[in-house]
Amino acid sequence: MSGRLYALGTGPGASDLITVRAARLLGQLDVLFAPAGRKGGDSLALSIVREYLGAHTEIRCCHFPMSADSAEKQQAWDTVCAQITEQVQAGKQVGFITLGDAMLFSTWVFLLARLGNPPWLEIVPGVTSFAAIAARSAMPLCMEQQSMAVVACTAGDEAIVRALRDNECVVLMKVYGRFAAIKARLRELGLLEHALMMSEATLPGEQCWRDLASLADDTPLAYFSTIVVNKSWSAAQ
Repeated sequence: MSGRLYALGTGPGASDLITVRAARLLGQLDVLFAPAGRKGGDSLALSIVREYLGAHTEIRCCHFPMSADSAEKQQAWDTVCAQITEQVQAGKQVGFITLGDAMLFSTWVFLLARLGNPPWLEIVPGVTSFAAIAARSAMPLCMEQQSMAVVACTAGDEAIVRALRDNECVVLMKVYGRFAAIKARLRELGLLEHALMMSEATLPGEQCWRDLASLADDTPLAYFSTIVVNKSWSAAQ
């Protein structure tokens, strides 16, 4: 069998939210590359998929630095890309896992930019965190002619305000460390009653806040915290 690479979205956290296709492919892998937030640290994505792996699968945890050092990050991406390519060229069935969907706010995209779109690559979609949040909270995302924006809170105040003004529904990702500023903008725009926040959706530590106005600005939040705003829906429902 010729070598192939599968970029696999693991979904938002619960292991049973992996797609059937991803679960089947995970069981066939020779080598799995699993990203970790820090050297020697645990990989959440790996903990999600571990039950689907075959006994023969070699697991390689790879660290992608979160620092502002561009050269360090470039080197990490180049190194992992070279390792993946080497395994595929050796005829191996190779996987790279990433939380949520592989094509949304994912380290995988930096590897894709280096790999291009070779015939031996398959990207398998996953359930996004905000799709899970919408389902868990019964907060619709978009209907009929409505528009939706997905924005990282690292994008800056101007981009966030523009998205909130121009769209019926807005998903604000990467809220961690920025809640007070986002809450202030939601209040200014009269959107607090249409916004909810969820942390660690579908994981054991899941928390959901439907009354952001009463939530203290310095409330400790998990790293995976997201706000969903729907101007046509009350968050209290």
